[in-house]
Amino acid sequence: MKNLVVVKSYQNGISLHMDENAAFEEILEELAEKFKSARSFFKDVKVALSIEGRILTVEQEKQVIKVISENSDVQIICLIGKNEETNKKFVKALKRTEFEKEENNGKFHRGNLKEGQVLETESSLFLLGDVEKGAAVIAAKDIIIIGNLYGEAYAGANGEENHFVLALKMEPQKCKIGDVRFRQKERGSIWQIKQKNVPQIAYVKDDKIIIETITKELLDHYMM
Repeated sequence: MKNLVVVKSYQNGISLHMDENAAFEEILEELAEKFKSARSFFKDVKVALSIEGRILTVEQEKQVIKVISENSDVQIICLIGKNEETNKKFVKALKRTEFEKEENNGKFHRGNLKEGQVLETESSLFLLGDVEKGAAVIAAKDIIIIGNLYGEAYAGANGEENHFVLALKMEPQKCKIGDVRFRQKERGSIWQIKQKNVPQIAYVKDDKIIIETITKELLDHYMM
C-alpha cells in the first residue's frame, strides 16, 4: 500500500488526507482497500466527511462517497470543509434528527433521483444525492437533501405547515410545505443569483414559503 490516503477518525467524523500528486484512480483504489479492511472497526457509524490535501470536483467527491459506501457500512451524513462553521452546525443538526429506519423516525435514501422518479414517505426524508429536474420527493414531515434540489419537493404532506425542506443547493422547480405553494412571482434574490453550494432551508412564514441561507438561529428553531 502506497499510503496515498491517510484516514483519521474523530468524534462524529472521518478525515481523509489525500496525496495531491497521486492519480485520483489510485487514491480511490487505496481508499476502497482501507475501508474494506476497516469495515468491522467503523461498523455502521454515521459521520461527517472531511477531505484534505487536494481540491476535488463535485463528481470526484461523489466517487469518494460511493467507494466508501461500497466498501464499508459507514453512512456519510455530509461533506465539510475547514473552518466552515455553518456546515458544522448543519451536520450537528442533521445528527439531531436521528434518522434510523423508515418505521422509526424517517426514511433514508442514498443516490440521485432522476427525471420521472418519485420518492415518498409517511415520515421525514433524508436523501443523500441530488433531486434532478423532473424528479420529486414527498414527505409527511421534513425533507433534508445532502445534495442539489432541482426537481420538486413537498414537505408537510400531512397538511401541517411547521415542516421544512433543506438542501445544499436550493433551485426547485416546485416547492410545497403543508398547503402553502411556492409562487413564482415571490421568488427572492437568493434564487436569482447563482451561488456556491450553501445549505439553504425553505419554510413557511406569513402564509408564504421563505428560502434562506441556513443560520444558527434557524437551525436551533427547526432542529430542537
